[in-house]
Amino acid sequence: MKLQTATRLGLYAILELAREPDRTLSSAELAERFGVSGHHLAKVMGTLSSAGYVRGGRGAAGGYRFTGNRRRLTLMDIVALFEPAPGARPVEPGEQTDIGASLQKVLTEIDEIAEATLASITLETMLRSPPKVLSRKHPSP
Repeated sequence: MKLQTATRLGLYAILELAREPDRTLSSAELAERFGVSGHHLAKVMGTLSSAGYVRGGRGAAGGYRFTGNRRRLTLMDIVALFEPAPGARPVEPGEQTDIGASLQKVLTEIDEIAEATLASITLETMLRSPPKVLSRKHPSP
């Protein structure tokens, strides 16, 4: 599963805001933290706000604040805001061949496993104990 940039930014932003729910961060602060344009992040924040997971304010004390439930909100809830729903993806060239259809079945299964994993991880779990980075072990020569 390859996530779009907006999806990853949505995950970064929601986790950053959920870390300290009483804190307000501006779109510019978040954009700088993630190394992206404020304009692009503003679209992402608008999507999170429309879903009711953050609340935005304007003016000198403006910014975004987390309003979701860390114990119930999953990573998949955020991903689903930005990624096409299963079955809504357009058919790609080659998929209608025998080999393409076989490969697509495998890729679909991989996506289903990834989605199930994302649906099983709440923001609370992520913030309490971030997963360890897996290192690939290469066989000795």
